[in-house]
Amino acid sequence: MWRDPGVSADSFYQTRPDCTDVPISRFKIKPGKTLSPRKWHAAFTQEGYLDIGKTLRRIYRGGVHPSIRGEVWEFLLGCYDPKSTFDERDRIRQRRRRQYATWKEECRQLFPLVGSGRFITSPVITDDGQPIPDPLVMPETNIANGSSVLPQDDNRLSSMDSANNLENVTDKKLIQWMLTLHQIGLDVVRTDRTMVFYEKQENLSKLWDILAVYAWIDKEVGYGQGMSDLCSPMIILLDDEADAFWCFERMMRRLRGNFRCTGRTLGVEAQLSNLASITQVIDPKLHKHIEHIGGGDYVFAFRMLMVLFRREFSFCDSLYLWEMMWALEYDPHMFLMYEEAQTASEKAESIKGKAKSIRQCGKYERENLKSGAKNTETPLPISVFLVASVLKDKSTILLHEARGLDDVVKILNDTTGNLDAKKACIEAMKLHKKYLKKAKKA
Repeated sequence: MWRDPGVSADSFYQTRPDCTDVPISRFKIKPGKTLSPRKWHAAFTQEGYLDIGKTLRRIYRGGVHPSIRGEVWEFLLGCYDPKSTFDERDRIRQRRRRQYATWKEECRQLFPLVGSGRFITSPVITDDGQPIPDPLVMPETNIANGSSVLPQDDNRLSSMDSANNLENVTDKKLIQWMLTLHQIGLDVVRTDRTMVFYEKQENLSKLWDILAVYAWIDKEVGYGQGMSDLCSPMIILLDDEADAFWCFERMMRRLRGNFRCTGRTLGVEAQLSNLASITQVIDPKLHKHIEHIGGGDYVFAFRMLMVLFRREFSFCDSLYLWEMMWALEYDPHMFLMYEEAQTASEKAESIKGKAKSIRQCGKYERENLKSGAKNTETPLPISVFLVASVLKDKSTILLHEARGLDDVVKILNDTTGNLDAKKACIEAMKLHKKYLKKAKKA
């Protein structure tokens, strides 16, 4: 029987012609499987209520069509309640855009390059708050070819002058924020540089602005390397900067623990510890071998968890993987849990109502609810089981060829561009089920 192989989605995310070693996407747009614009719009009632259960099933079957990916992600990440109307969502969107504009203006008052279309890639302040003159302000040249000077308007010039005329800073939180600004700039010019999208200077500046604003409002976490990899797709998928910011903010609610430092450790280390426990349960022979060669802390998997496989998959495939993960983990009460204005009793009621709406949950979330894992502990994110599935898939090679940590890293690096997102999710779900069953018996 002939099967439609589908259409490649790479054309939606163009790479620069000079970048010839970019992995080709495995994700195909398949009629009847991929959530199409037509199916997406048909999932809403006349008032705007979304049939989220049917939508999740469609995403799990074949991902999301690139042309609607941004608006679908807003629901998957909990920006909007599926039970809201078009009008209600429009009011929320406008309120959030105003809030972002307020925060951005607050940052601009503190450091005038925010929102100017320019950004810095060298320090502007010392650890004790002393200003550093003449910081490297980008883009002074066209970064794509490193030569042509951009036209400079008065606002840009004045913002650059202001960056050179900083006064001594005494507030420790402000110093901390200003110390991160050049690091954000350095990461911005390295993020997704193979893409045509980032040949436009305003897109680089937009990424820097969002990360700078986020670092200011979430002072506990601030900015950490890897956040630019997580934020970049939001800017590419959503035209409005504020909408992209809120999508990133919702994503960080799930992942901020990865970037939060406690003493000398990062939160991602707890996930590495969980990964070790899972591997020990599902593949004790592999776990023993990894311990024997000095990898018992599983630090070799750090990057996979930190930036959710952005480096292991092509750009397009990593987006496909993310939406599959979010569809599997989907909790219909996420929006209510995230809303700051909600009262404690309303939050309690929304949690209580989970049992009634289990059909609206993602498959992974349903398994946690059925097993009782949600009641007794914070369930592990599916990303940990995804890493476990990659290790299991490479188990034979790791057992026979890995004689040290360098070998483990090399074997895992060889997976770049060769992983199948859907297969990885299916395997992760199987391991999750197996782990819950074995953990219950233990």
